[in-house]
This record gives sequence, structure tokens and C-alpha cells, in this order.
Amino acid sequence: MRAEIERLVEEIKQSVGLLRRHLDVEKSTARLAELNKLAEDPNLWNDPQKAQKLMQERTSLEDALSGIGKVEQELEDDIGMIELGEAEGDEGVVKEAEAALKTLKKEVARRELEALLSGEADSFDSYLEVHAGAGGTESQDWAQMLLRMYSRWAETHGFKVEVLEESEGEEAGIKSATIQVSGHNAYGWLKTEAGVHRLVRISPFDSNARRHTSFSSVAVFPVIDDTIKIDIKESDVRVDTMRSGGAGGQHVNKTESAVRLTHIPTGVAVVCQAGRSQHKNKAQAWDMLRARLYQIELKRREEKAAADQAAKTDIGWGHQIRSYVLQPYQMVKDLRTGVQTSDTSGVLGGDLDDFMAATLAQRAFGTPGADIEDVD
Repeated sequence: MRAEIERLVEEIKQSVGLLRRHLDVEKSTARLAELNKLAEDPNLWNDPQKAQKLMQERTSLEDALSGIGKVEQELEDDIGMIELGEAEGDEGVVKEAEAALKTLKKEVARRELEALLSGEADSFDSYLEVHAGAGGTESQDWAQMLLRMYSRWAETHGFKVEVLEESEGEEAGIKSATIQVSGHNAYGWLKTEAGVHRLVRISPFDSNARRHTSFSSVAVFPVIDDTIKIDIKESDVRVDTMRSGGAGGQHVNKTESAVRLTHIPTGVAVVCQAGRSQHKNKAQAWDMLRARLYQIELKRREEKAAADQAAKTDIGWGHQIRSYVLQPYQMVKDLRTGVQTSDTSGVLGGDLDDFMAATLAQRAFGTPGADIEDVD
């Protein structure tokens, strides 16, 4: 086996070893057997909160254990294909198996990072908000592009996406929107995307075809369950109702069913218009408000609140975490990690894993952010 392939195989084996040690396979297998037995108890759902927590733990362990097994089997199969190809002098088979090994290495690297998602809320579902910055139609169109980008990322990874609120722009795009992304570790991955995003392109709304710079911000917070208690005084919350908006059609409710809750002490505001009834939207909005306040507490405990808040003070120049340049060249660059790519259409189509992984690794290993120059 040639040296490059041997090195690749050894790197994958080392990563799998790290995963097995991190997970403690023997202990996790025993715990999974225990959870499976508990799940068979017909009285389990008498306590829905306890049952839900148990099932989430079981799903997490199943995914982690089956993932390691799948990687080990694929590695064995690829090595076998390479040995067979070399024995028969079939270079095509060898190259195909080598490409599979490189793909497998990326999968193992992703699972290594996912194993680091051990924060208190990392495994939770996630709310994601997009807000257009100053700049009118151009920024509102950019906000809609971001919303589509994250929706596609989520769908590609098997997450469920539900639109909770969307405020249309005057001519095109959106002023703001909130979606709920449901799936294991949704918040753990998406939290890396919070901040200001900058777009540079020839504006389709400029008759003179000039280059424009636009900004939109992304906020991410976890969906919390009833096991996490966040006490909010009703007297501290202002409740406003409004007419639901949207693109029109039979599924849009035009009554005063949309609800906005504003937490007066912090200024945190949430809007929900997904449901047809004001009652349902109000209940959802309360869940969103509790989640926002919980996120604030999480960040305070992590001693990152000051830095994160500073990044959100202004949706404009100097605060961006990532730049997307479409003209005069193609480049997406993250200003926290330095990760960049010329595949702008892929990124805008939801290919965000490299950016998320780099930011997550930077946080997990405490690597300080470098002084990274932005792209023009």
C-alpha cells in the first residue's frame, strides 16, 4: 500500500480511537441497553418530561455508537478494495477507494467535533433569527438569501425546519424571520453562525449595475424544554398583537393572530405568527422568550456575553463574522477562523460544514482568533 494511503488510513484509525475513548464504548453500550429496557416500560410516558429526556439520551447514544461502527466498517471495506485493486493492478479501483477514504476522513473529523458538543444546550433544537441591516431592499434580499442558506443546510442534514415568523421587505426579500430547526445537536452546530454577515455583489436592484455591500445579522438560541426553569414575571413582559404577514395564499392568516412579546428589563423581543390562532402563537412566543433569556444566562456563565453582544451592537461594517464576495471575484471568508472558499454557490446553497467545524474547534480547544484580514 502506497505511503500516502497508509498515512490516510492511520489518521482515520487514530481518530476512531479518540472517538471510542471519548465515548467510552463499553460503558455507553451498557447504558444504551439499560435505556432500551427502560423504553419498553409501558408506564414510561406517564411522566412525559422524563420520557422525552430518556429518549433523547437513547437517540444520542445510538447515533454515536452506530456512527463509530459504520466508520470502522467503511474503513475495512476501503482497505480491502485498495488491496484488491493493487493485487489486480487496477488503478481505477485504487483511486476510487482512496477517494472514499478521504470522504471518510471528513466524516470522522465531523464526528470528532460533534463529540465535543457537550455544552448544556448543544443537543437541543434551535431557533434561528435573521435580521436585515440598513440598506433597504438590498439588505432585505440578502437576509432572505441567508434564510434560504440555513434552511438548505438544515434540510441537507436531516433537520426539520419550521417558519415561525417572517416579515416581508417592501419590494423584495425580508426584514426579519425566525425559524425553528429541530434535530439532534441543531443548536450546537448553529450557534457558530451567530453574528453579522456581509455580502458584496452587483446589485440586481441597481439599474446602473454598481457593486453594493449589504449586511444582515443572525441570532441563534436553543429551544428549551420544561426541565429547564426560567422564571419570568408577567409584569415584565409587554404583549402586542398584530396581523400575520406573509406571501399570501390560503395558509396565511390575516387576523390579528401574530404575537410579539417584549421583555422590558432586557429589551429582548420575540415574534410568532406560525399558528392560525393567537393562543397558539402566544404560547410559542413564551417558549421562544424563555429560550432567549436562557441563552443569555448560558453566555454569561461561559463568560462570552460581552464579546457576543459587541458583535450584535451594529449590523454594519466592522462587526461582520463572515464576508461573501460575489463580484468582482468569488470568495467566502470567515473572519474568525480564516477558513475561505471560492465555491460561493455551494455555500449559499447550504454547504457550511467547514465554517461551522472550524469555529467549533476554535471554541472547543480555546484557540484564540487570529487577526484575519477581510476580503474587499
